[in-house]
Amino acid sequence: MVSVTEAADIIFSNLYNRRVENVPLQVSVNRVLGESIKADRDFPAFDRVSMDGIAIQYEVWKSGKKEFPVEFVQAAGNQQSQLVSAANCAEVMTGAVLPGNTDTVIKYEDLEMNSNLACIVSKTVEKGQNIHRRGIDCRENEVVLEPGIILSPAEIALLAAVGKIDVDVFQFPKAAIIASGDELVDIKEIPQPHQIRRSNTYAIEAAMMAMNWKAEQFHFPDDKSILLKSLETVLRDHEVLILSGGVSKGKFDFIPRVFEELGIQKLFHQVNQRPGKPFWFGSGQGKTVFALPGNPVSTYMCFYRYVRPWLFRSLGVYQPELTASLARDFNFSPNLTYFLQVAVKLEQGKLVAYPEAGGGSGDFVNLKNVTGFLQLPPETSTFLAGQVFPYIPFRYNI
Repeated sequence: MVSVTEAADIIFSNLYNRRVENVPLQVSVNRVLGESIKADRDFPAFDRVSMDGIAIQYEVWKSGKKEFPVEFVQAAGNQQSQLVSAANCAEVMTGAVLPGNTDTVIKYEDLEMNSNLACIVSKTVEKGQNIHRRGIDCRENEVVLEPGIILSPAEIALLAAVGKIDVDVFQFPKAAIIASGDELVDIKEIPQPHQIRRSNTYAIEAAMMAMNWKAEQFHFPDDKSILLKSLETVLRDHEVLILSGGVSKGKFDFIPRVFEELGIQKLFHQVNQRPGKPFWFGSGQGKTVFALPGNPVSTYMCFYRYVRPWLFRSLGVYQPELTASLARDFNFSPNLTYFLQVAVKLEQGKLVAYPEAGGGSGDFVNLKNVTGFLQLPPETSTFLAGQVFPYIPFRYNI
């Protein structure tokens, strides 16, 4: 048996060899950027008016002049015009090029407009105000995005602004999600009293889809010969296998033996944790296998504690480690790392975790009440309110 830290170290030492693919910009959201992006021009590309109003020469106002005839209108999208007389002004719109021979913009709220005459009523004017200067955001050829960023709408806007019709992103490994067990039936079926509908694979698939990572679902019975043949085929066609069930020490838990017969090296089996103690992890032939325990909360926790971070590390994504403080005292006696189900709230700028332990690793109904898991160390059995521990979220509703 390995510790949680040892299990994580082993997993993160066996990362996926990432590859790049090119996709249209419109479908790149939530994908991981696989190239450096440079500005193709200065941002902004010109001295840009940032307020509707008038553009003047500051020194003329400073000399005491307050009324300025409007010489022309500079609209957004028009080529730059030049102010001929310093005694005049140009009426300007937000987003327009700053007219030549002007250096300061006065917004409409600080003006009185009378026909073609603008009177400045504000007593305070600063030279260069209300102008977004050329290149102040970034310069041409400056790197604006680095590989490893998860593309959000903010990055999509930037990619569009530099003319990226399509973009290089890191490929996700081709994945299979496998349920094992004779007691499982399809969600379309009405289960017999001794059966249950498959739910773990749908939970894993949904968690993967939240990252834009697609997978195929499979279900195999507790029959070693069928498992050998079926898993051999799945291994051939997929790079990552995520299994639920069949990894404990029961008479029909064939998964560990089958994978070893298929050439997948066991890197650990059993982790000193609750839930999820029977977790099996292995690799070989360019494949990675996460064989998770079948109890729903175990499957769910192991995915967010190990599988999701493994993928992000493989793709070069930095994920900050979160912590939260216990809202009230909690006791857990076994000498195991305990992943406590908690509902986290933001209180006075800090994450506070309210324990909602539920009825054990089979009680997946309780997951609807919580936001993640608090990782409690095995060294002690009493955890006090206010103590801070690692927090693994699976939903963000703070």
